[in-house]
Amino acid sequence: MKNVCQNCQTENEITSKYCSSCGYQLPKIEVETSVEMDSKETHAQSSQKGKRKLNFGALLGIVIGVAVVSFAVNYFSKSSIAIDQKLSVVASEINKNCPMVIDQDIRLDNTVAMPNATFQYNYTLVNYEKAQLNMEVVEQTLFPTLLENARTNPDMKEMREAKVTINYYYKDKKGEFVTKYVITPDMYQNK
Repeated sequence: MKNVCQNCQTENEITSKYCSSCGYQLPKIEVETSVEMDSKETHAQSSQKGKRKLNFGALLGIVIGVAVVSFAVNYFSKSSIAIDQKLSVVASEINKNCPMVIDQDIRLDNTVAMPNATFQYNYTLVNYEKAQLNMEVVEQTLFPTLLENARTNPDMKEMREAKVTINYYYKDKKGEFVTKYVITPDMYQNK
């Protein structure tokens, strides 16, 4: 059984939440995976604990260390198709495993290959509302670490060479936009 995109009519895997071709959100089909069940259990447990401080060290380490970067890098080195097409295939492959619980506070919802060699990671802070977060601390802590990772991480070498723009998009547990950070090639190529 396939899930057909209402935007571009592309057939997608039944477990996909976003179109592998255009990134459009697919209609929901009631299939509950073990990741979703684990996410619900984690959310229920953490809701009982009340407000907690977001451990930015753990957040940054996990976000940066996500294995999807390694997959993307390996794919780039094995293919000769255009960069936007490569990014589309990478996003489709990553999205087969999404939503992906990164840790108790973060979930990778999906990735999107965008035009002009742009790749976007869409995250949800599953235990927080925007009002609970100190945005100044988030930006001062998160953004420099993401940029330094783009500049120096050997696993991102292929993305740097392909001059890919990387977007990190975060929303809160209610789906409200929290922040977006865009890393352009000129940012990671100039130290």
